[in-house]
Amino acid sequence: MEVTDVRIRKVENEGRMKAIVSVTFDNEFVVHDIRIIEGEKGLFIAMPSRKTASGRFKDVAHPINKASRAKIERAILKQYEDDGGK
Repeated sequence: MEVTDVRIRKVENEGRMKAIVSVTFDNEFVVHDIRIIEGEKGLFIAMPSRKTASGRFKDVAHPINKASRAKIERAILKQYEDDGGK
């Protein structure tokens, strides 16, 4: 699966969260509400999640291996930087 589109909506005054992202794969499938977070070691992505009845957060959609996560994260962070994000 290839990332064919990345749409970024920057947010302000949201603490460590810098943007909310939608990613399209193969011009056929989109995942919304991926977040760009500023951590101690730099920017990273957090996949869309929901709060369970027990109060824990569980991913709604996520890559199942490190290589896929890295490919998605690279595409998102490159677009964020190209759009002037820091």
